[in-house]
Amino acid sequence: MAFQCQRDCYMKEFVTSVVSCCPAELKHEVNGKKETLKGFNVKLQDTILFPEGGGQPDDHGLIGDVPVLRVTRQGPEALHFVVTPLEEGQEVRLKVDWERRFDHMQQHSGQHLITALADTMFGYKTTSWELGRQRSTIELDTPCMKPAQLQELEDVVNEKIRGHIPVTVQLLSIDDPAVEKVRSRGLPEDHAGPIRIIDIEGVDANMCCGTHVSNLSHLQVIKLLGTEKGKKNKTNLIFLAGNRVLKYAEKSYSTERSLVSLLKTGPDEHVEAVDKLQKSVKLLQKTNLSILRDMAVLIAQNFKNDPQRGNFFSLHKKEGDNEFMNIIANEINTEETLAFLTVGEEKGPGLFLLAGPSEAVTQMGPRVLELLQGKGAGKNGRFQGKANSMAQRAEVEALLKEHCKHHTSEEE
Repeated sequence: MAFQCQRDCYMKEFVTSVVSCCPAELKHEVNGKKETLKGFNVKLQDTILFPEGGGQPDDHGLIGDVPVLRVTRQGPEALHFVVTPLEEGQEVRLKVDWERRFDHMQQHSGQHLITALADTMFGYKTTSWELGRQRSTIELDTPCMKPAQLQELEDVVNEKIRGHIPVTVQLLSIDDPAVEKVRSRGLPEDHAGPIRIIDIEGVDANMCCGTHVSNLSHLQVIKLLGTEKGKKNKTNLIFLAGNRVLKYAEKSYSTERSLVSLLKTGPDEHVEAVDKLQKSVKLLQKTNLSILRDMAVLIAQNFKNDPQRGNFFSLHKKEGDNEFMNIIANEINTEETLAFLTVGEEKGPGLFLLAGPSEAVTQMGPRVLELLQGKGAGKNGRFQGKANSMAQRAEVEALLKEHCKHHTSEEE
């Protein structure tokens, strides 16, 4: 069965009727969390909303004023998931999210064109593809693709687009000898009815259920962004088609203008300017680490040389790391002194180290962890980890001081 969206991919509105409406659930992600949404699966007499298939995502749209959240195929039928029930037999008007649909048409027809030419020009077969939200990927059966080949492929692809070549749909019976001559990765097990062929005149004929442009000129332009290493000696070819190229150019130009303002250089000098900046940052980081190490030693020595020092030492520093804290702990005699060291934001997350007599560290470590809302572990007189919040650091310090004071009075 062919849906109306397959017979006329450019139809934006369509009147049909509800065949059935049954309770259903939709599993989806909200802010990275998987949730189950209760609603209804609606079957229609026909539909202009494409159900997911052939590597192409489903359409979005409206049934009347009810949003369609997912369209899936069940045998020859399309199921439209909605959260509001509809009456069987009710006449409804469908509206497709045209921006999303036309984008999918451009990417899908673009994939057919690239796949066909990569095969005829270089013998690279397509093994799979993905229509992504921002860019699409074609998996080619080759371990690598040379830059010169990529450029040649892009040139020929866009030459075909400028050639204003028609793209037509043919419906063939499954036993038609012509079916054997078209590209295909196989039919679904539940396929029924005629075979749908997308024919790019003089370029390609391919079995496909998806929505496509009627002429290559509607693709506007295709940009091959590059390749990445795929799985099992495959190469992933990344591309943009149509309006995505325009959006990419707009975003790239906006980024370029921002970099001109930040780097105070023209676009041609951006790479060199960033390279110099990175080298300067690395040098500053190295210098800063050296200064922090020296500072850690001085802090520890000042404490050791203080005749009024007690058996407790506490320090918080915004700048620093685990090495900074461990240097101080190593320099101080933690067999006699309990040291509580923290680095990071005063009220935010950071790192902590509790070092001292093993008995004291073992006893107080878990309590410190609790107050700092952190994660960590301890052994051999040291307890360290990450703190989610330093907001109660003062309470921790007071608790440790009291412990040291109590321990001192017991010894006396």
